[in-house]
Amino acid sequence: MSYETHPDELEIPGEPSYRADQLRRWLYETPVLTPAQMTNLPASIRDHFGDSHWPFAVETELSADQGATRKWLFRAPDGASIEAVVMGYKKRTTICISSQAGCAMACTFCATGQFGFERHLTAGEIVAQVAYANASLRDSHMTIGRDHITSIVFMGMGEPLANYANVREAIRRMVEVMGLSPRHITVSTVGIVPAIYRLAEEPWPLNLAVSLHAADDETRSSIVPINKRYPIHALTEACAAFFEKTGRRVSIEWTLIAGTNDSMDQAQRLGAIALGMSAHVNVIPLNPTPLSSDRPPDADSVKRFKQAVARTGVPVTIRNTRGREIDAACGQLRSQASVPG
Repeated sequence: MSYETHPDELEIPGEPSYRADQLRRWLYETPVLTPAQMTNLPASIRDHFGDSHWPFAVETELSADQGATRKWLFRAPDGASIEAVVMGYKKRTTICISSQAGCAMACTFCATGQFGFERHLTAGEIVAQVAYANASLRDSHMTIGRDHITSIVFMGMGEPLANYANVREAIRRMVEVMGLSPRHITVSTVGIVPAIYRLAEEPWPLNLAVSLHAADDETRSSIVPINKRYPIHALTEACAAFFEKTGRRVSIEWTLIAGTNDSMDQAQRLGAIALGMSAHVNVIPLNPTPLSSDRPPDADSVKRFKQAVARTGVPVTIRNTRGREIDAACGQLRSQASVPG
């Protein structure tokens, strides 16, 4: 009788059907932090939930950027860790959500991948991250941004396309039950090629972001192991097909790592790849993690890399790294809790 129940199948034994409709609204349309706030439900129903109706508990909550960034580490009853980050901007409020507890992709620079895979998140656990953020925003507004989530990015812990069925159902609930625009939902992948073709066939105009990180197979395979299975040429073909099918421009995510993928040769190759995909490039200076010696380039090197990509004719931006002081990169709160001293 909560997020783990399909919203169309919610029912409250012994109560008329409109009670289930009321509960559905409290879970998805106007979510609240505690059952006590579900004011039009009888006390007997609210008491059924105890102190919480969420599929996880809040283990850590942190704030940064003068209150414009908020991060949660949630803990599921089985001990699985789930992270979500909300970022307020002038005209929007974006949430970065997790699709798995841990990740099996083993990208060398990623805090999540360094701890391995725990399990897939259920559709309820995925959508509950958005609902919890909405409830929290209404309870305590951020310093900038909207008082509700306007944009969703699947860029937290896990590989969304490796958990396809649950991610799809979560998106369906976000769009059809919560009323969010699919044009403001971005699914990020390191390159699960068959699932990209599948995503292109979905009925919603979603956005696709591809974590490329290197422009040649040797370099990419060394930092993104899935490249050995789905090399760059297969990935770029799938992304071009996604664009042709949906009309939605693909974004290329490029985590810039000093001495690994920040050369002018990599920049020129990246530009050529992006042009072939009609893609936009987001350059993201590495957010260092405890278990890796990788470091971001200095500011001048980042600027030169961006300029080299731009000279190829590709639209490119440097993404502002938010929340460094609260370990806002996906997996970092979990890393902080797991690394001694």
